[in-house]
Amino acid sequence: MKTAIIIPCYNEANRINKAAFKSFINKSENYHLCFVNDGSKDETLKVLKSIQKVDESKVTVIDMKRNSGKAAAVRAGARYLYNREDIANVGFIDADLSTDFEDFIALDDTLKRNTTLKMVFGSRAKDNDGDGIQKDPLRALFSKIIKMCVFLILGLPIEDTQCGAKVFRKELIPVIYATSFLSKWLFDVEMFIRLKKHMGGKDAVMQVIKEQALNRWVHVDDSKLGLKDSLEIPLRLLVIWFNYNILSTGGDFYAMEEAEAFTEIAGLPMAA
Repeated sequence: MKTAIIIPCYNEANRINKAAFKSFINKSENYHLCFVNDGSKDETLKVLKSIQKVDESKVTVIDMKRNSGKAAAVRAGARYLYNREDIANVGFIDADLSTDFEDFIALDDTLKRNTTLKMVFGSRAKDNDGDGIQKDPLRALFSKIIKMCVFLILGLPIEDTQCGAKVFRKELIPVIYATSFLSKWLFDVEMFIRLKKHMGGKDAVMQVIKEQALNRWVHVDDSKLGLKDSLEIPLRLLVIWFNYNILSTGGDFYAMEEAEAFTEIAGLPMAA
């Protein structure tokens, strides 16, 4: 059984490290890469298909008709992979490899070794030697503010919900990805909210998840999250809290709109 890695991509043609991905495909037998082109306007799709040609049995390329955000892209990949019988675990990383394959494999190894765990996720905040974690100072300060807001919403002792490297057992896909997310970029928070509710509360969920320090993480310039988006994060977090705790609706209202963004995967229609 393999672990699948979802890589959401939007206008990554000039940034994606083709050599790194091709090398990983050639030397890794127990992993399947699932690229999701999120309505890119450049040559991203062409680049992804060139990577897929290295070994089509190890790579899937999902093409979305329009840009719908990272949350929708990761969800599209997860829903596709749920139906594959050769996949046991599913995770995701950023296309710029700010978290590299070595760290992702370490997360996956932790999940495989501990049968009680259902999710392992990377952390740029937990203790490590520090040499491999490179952050922009302003972004680091803003991250601390957001961390406080997230803690108040989640009520879970998690230091870094927004790290772009996570891996989980495939059985969680119906729990986490059954409905679309409210936020395009803060869906990680919604993932933890959904899992916490499913498990029955704080104590239960903390028994099945593990936050693991990364050895390397590098902020890459040309982030898709702009200044305006960053300044709106506290408000968006409030919207998430209100919907899940007061309205208890989650992302149900957006399911139909998001479904329209899906196109075909390897010649087969995207599952509803």
